Amino acid sequence: MAVYPLRRVEPAEGCDDGRVNSRVLDGWRLALGTLTVVDVTPPTRVDRRVAQVAALLAPIAFVPVAAAVVVAGWTALAVGLAAPISAVVMLSVQAWLTRAIHLDGLADTADGLGSGRPAAQALEIMRRGDIGPMGVVTLVLTLGVQAVCLVELAGRPWGPVLAATAFCTGRAALATASRRGIPAARSDGLGAVFASCVSAPAAAALWLAGAAALAAVSWLAGEDWWRGAVGVALAAVVVVWLVGRAVTRLGGITGDVLGAAIELASTAILIGLAL
Repeated sequence: MAVYPLRRVEPAEGCDDGRVNSRVLDGWRLALGTLTVVDVTPPTRVDRRVAQVAALLAPIAFVPVAAAVVVAGWTALAVGLAAPISAVVMLSVQAWLTRAIHLDGLADTADGLGSGRPAAQALEIMRRGDIGPMGVVTLVLTLGVQAVCLVELAGRPWGPVLAATAFCTGRAALATASRRGIPAARSDGLGAVFASCVSAPAAAALWLAGAAALAAVSWLAGEDWWRGAVGVALAAVVVVWLVGRAVTRLGGITGDVLGAAIELASTAILIGLAL
């Protein structure tokens, strides 16, 4: 899932060199460069604080992709494409502009957790580049559910905006999966960078902000505001369950688990909006 060769760099004990602006910039670069295809300068430093900033900025870093999803959805509908085709267009744009890394993480996580093997062997399965039966089935079902929800949303005037907001809010899963107390399953990779970097209150606040954004968009569109709240609540539950399962079976999170959390969270929010 990572774009850069990342490693965790812990700051010296009691050291605070005042590089707050640098941490924010590095966190922004880490979020944007890792979660989207936007070409940015690699962060100069990657430590727990930078990862924390990246996790909290993840929904905002996704805004360029969300804007492209809105434009693609409205354009497809404007030229007379049917709702199912418009839904596929939005899904395709979202996948392409994220390098499909979250989908890849979802497939690898399904293969690892579904293998029934001990943690070390399950992690090795996830590390490989191929996709097994569990991964294929999980991808098909997840994309199928997303497509059905997007077909429903495409029939509404503000449907593409609601879909894009759902995708942005789903990135709050990164903070929840990275909350303190959650270990990394490996000593390297994206999981090791993000593990235990976000406080539980900050992660919860990110979900509340996403729910508020969905409620605002729904209100402007004349939709029921509570649908987004239901989706966000479902997403939070799904992510907590997935992370708990990863800790139990794998010993902690990996970059693949983070990608899977984002995809499942986005799917849950779309389900709530499509009710």
